[in-house]
Amino acid sequence: MQEVFYSWNFVKAILFLVEIEKSGSLWDNPHNREKTFEKGATMKANTKKRKKSIAKMKEVYGKEEMVRRMYRILVTGKRGVDLMMKELGSMVVEAIMYIEREEIAGPDYQPINPGIYQWASQPGSVYLGDQKIKVTRPRLRGKTGEIPLKSYQKLKEPEQFSEELLTKILSGISTRRYQETVIDAAQAFGISASSVSRHIVEATAKQLREFKERNLEDFQPFAIFLDTIQRAGEAFIIALGIDLNGQKLALGFWQGATENHEIAEELLEDLQRRGLRLSNKIIWVTDGGKGIIKTLKDSFGKKLIHQRCTIHKDRNIQQHLAKRYRKEAHLRFNTALEQTSYEDARRMLLEMEKWLRGINESAADSLLEAMEEILTLHRLKVPALLRKTLHSTNPIESMFSMVRDTESNLKRYRGSKMMQRWLASALLDGERRFRRVKGYALIPEVIKNIEVEEENIKNAVLVA
Repeated sequence: MQEVFYSWNFVKAILFLVEIEKSGSLWDNPHNREKTFEKGATMKANTKKRKKSIAKMKEVYGKEEMVRRMYRILVTGKRGVDLMMKELGSMVVEAIMYIEREEIAGPDYQPINPGIYQWASQPGSVYLGDQKIKVTRPRLRGKTGEIPLKSYQKLKEPEQFSEELLTKILSGISTRRYQETVIDAAQAFGISASSVSRHIVEATAKQLREFKERNLEDFQPFAIFLDTIQRAGEAFIIALGIDLNGQKLALGFWQGATENHEIAEELLEDLQRRGLRLSNKIIWVTDGGKGIIKTLKDSFGKKLIHQRCTIHKDRNIQQHLAKRYRKEAHLRFNTALEQTSYEDARRMLLEMEKWLRGINESAADSLLEAMEEILTLHRLKVPALLRKTLHSTNPIESMFSMVRDTESNLKRYRGSKMMQRWLASALLDGERRFRRVKGYALIPEVIKNIEVEEENIKNAVLVA
């Protein structure tokens, strides 16, 4: 099975399900080259509204996100299949016709057959099972006039689009097998799977270029999360940033065989090459990977502000202990971190370290070696609400979850290019679901605390 394809033409075919504010008719093709021959000021106004609404949705959401929004609508439709049967069937029918037109004439503004070109669209009707439904059919023109679409001719015959085929399509939609669903439906009417799937390479390659070449000069980092996601035996170190306004952004990634110092270094260099200003005032959050930490210490030395993921450290300590001690260890650890002041939290962790010594020396050593990095946020007096976001790598782990969800239907990766294309697409898609972090209004207060600490260190050095 080829790579998953979310066709923009499929979006056009199902765009009428999106609420276009009071635009009148539910359908319009934003790429029509010819003006409508219909008369009347109302129809012209509605057409302009529809085109403006479609353009605005593409601008706000992006094509890929709009496709996914359509699919979610389809999933919802499955729950009310009795009411949505006609709508779902007409969506697939229109997608099939647009795919065939593109296969013959080429994509919009990129003709592949001289003398054959797209010619707007017009109302039509097809049979869905034993019911006749209205659809919008795309048109083709040649030197001798209208070129009929084979799929449309077949669909005008009763029983061509059978209840059985519709059931298969609904089943594919409900299980998120979108690629197989569209390809199977297209093939049923004589359209090749390759014409459906070839565009995904172009689409994802474009997104990869967009992601890897994105200018970061305007991004003012407050905190950066670094973590690694494994994909097909390869390690991808990914950077997620939070700016001074609390907005999140996927900054970049770098591929390597393992999570190591060199790969992390390459990632930081790439971020700087694209304009990201890495200062001593940035809070870095990691899971404690040695390669990443070494890179950060080499770059910032003693001025590094590093918060170790408390969730990873809690799990690490518990792995050293017999089951009968794990619950108490977890309780002691979390109770310490719930303290507001650095002094109280540190005192309780030291008491925990002493308790661990009597049970497991390795567990005590594990806590002790990361104690100061666990308490970085306490030392900087980061308010509790904001600390909930920064104390662990959960924000980047959530992004990884979005990546896995987006790529869940891929059968296998065919090389590094495909892995990077899909990762970039998934990260860009995930960005559209990012929300501003809780407690963002307190970020300026934390910045002041960082500056005060920096000044105190300078004064201490001068005194010494």
